[in-house]
Amino acid sequence: MKRTLIITGIILAAAIISLVVINKVVSKKDTTNLYAESTKGQFDIIVTTTGELQAKQSTDIYGPELAQGRNFRSMDIKITDMVPEGTEVNPGDYVATLDRTSFDNSLKEELEKLRSIETNMEMKVLDTAVNLSNLRDNIKNLRYTVEESEITLQQSKYEPPTTIRQAELALDKAKRSLDQSIRGYALKVEQAKSDTRTLKTSLMDQRTKVSDLQEVLSNFVIKAPSAGMIIYKRDRGGSKRKIGSSISPWDNVVATLPDMSSMMSKTYVNEIDVSKVKLGQKVEIMVDAFPEKSYTGIVRSVANIGEQLPNTDAKVFEVNIEVDGSDPILRPSMTTGNKIITKTIADVVYIPLECVQAGTDSIPFVYMKNGKKQIVVMGESNENNVIIEQGLEPGTKIFLSVPEDPESFNLVGKELISVIKDKEKALKAEEVRIRQEAEKAKTDAEAKAKASRGGMMNVTPEMMKQFQNNRNRQPRGESSERDTSARTRRNFQQRPQNSN
Repeated sequence: MKRTLIITGIILAAAIISLVVINKVVSKKDTTNLYAESTKGQFDIIVTTTGELQAKQSTDIYGPELAQGRNFRSMDIKITDMVPEGTEVNPGDYVATLDRTSFDNSLKEELEKLRSIETNMEMKVLDTAVNLSNLRDNIKNLRYTVEESEITLQQSKYEPPTTIRQAELALDKAKRSLDQSIRGYALKVEQAKSDTRTLKTSLMDQRTKVSDLQEVLSNFVIKAPSAGMIIYKRDRGGSKRKIGSSISPWDNVVATLPDMSSMMSKTYVNEIDVSKVKLGQKVEIMVDAFPEKSYTGIVRSVANIGEQLPNTDAKVFEVNIEVDGSDPILRPSMTTGNKIITKTIADVVYIPLECVQAGTDSIPFVYMKNGKKQIVVMGESNENNVIIEQGLEPGTKIFLSVPEDPESFNLVGKELISVIKDKEKALKAEEVRIRQEAEKAKTDAEAKAKASRGGMMNVTPEMMKQFQNNRNRQPRGESSERDTSARTRRNFQQRPQNSN
């Protein structure tokens, strides 16, 4: 038993010693991998963004026109069926179907109104014909009455005066009745014409309304205007239109047919970096779907006004990057990684950012493999590296992180501290100058705006004082009288004299 315990203890001790030796070897090996080397060459300042591929040009596939000027109420229409996104179509191929329910009901109501108006029109024509026919018969009978009254008057010339007078009155009454009937008939004819025109106008309007509805409904089955690949249209909220989505009268695009020969990467740059991005800058583009491939592009547009994307607090600016050349494997909506090269500096020394350390005095330095802690003067940086203007030579081995025994490193390059501080002062002075120029420009703009709103010439205090003195030299009334009398004498002297 005792022998077994001794053997077990020896084995455990050997295992522990082996682990310690292996750990030291591994640590030493890892330590050798924590070095970087200062490099001399071209330095690119890059703004990195994530974007989405889009076609530079595309053909929109529209739903029915639901303009406000039509004779029926416009409304949103739901998409009930749609081909899958990415489907290849030819001209005239089926794309989508819209919900017809509301418009079918409206069409039924308008057709009923049309039939009612047509029936009323027919009844109005028949009633008018009958009424006018009766009026014409009445006029004809009244003419007979006038003739009979004239005959009676002629036959009564040998009758007593009273009988003659009665015959005359009867004739006059018959003529007046005839005239009234003729005028009434003319009024009835004009009234019938007006009523007919009104009914015809209503009939035409209703027929147009029915025709418009039928035309709209004929476009509820949407077909492709040209060949291409179906890409769902994004609405104002950024969501793609699909089955169950709706189109509005003011935005009736259902899908698009992109031109795959020319692609764009639509991306957004934050407000801190957007000032660095300019038109024409080169871009390195990676597509997530094809990590083994790389593309190049050029910045084509930078938005002047920022926007706030959904579920974010920061303001961003839209940037469109045109992809050089064409590749049939690229598709819209693919995610891209864009490296916008905003500036290129040739022949400089640079190191990884994580190599740079700083103490409480904010003076930057690096730990070198030779056991020295070197103060460095930094220049511009990108997301990975920083330029070293002074303090390092190309090919110098430096630590990527703080070494195990930083106290053993000797500090060198103290003469660069003054250079760093002078540079900081110059940067602060430049910031102050820029801020002062901006404030001055703002003040000048406000002064100009105030002067333009006032619409008056600037008057100095001296000019105002002189003006008041001139007014106080003489009474207002006397001045007015002398001016008036002087003008009167001048006008009299200039008047031409009468030769007579």
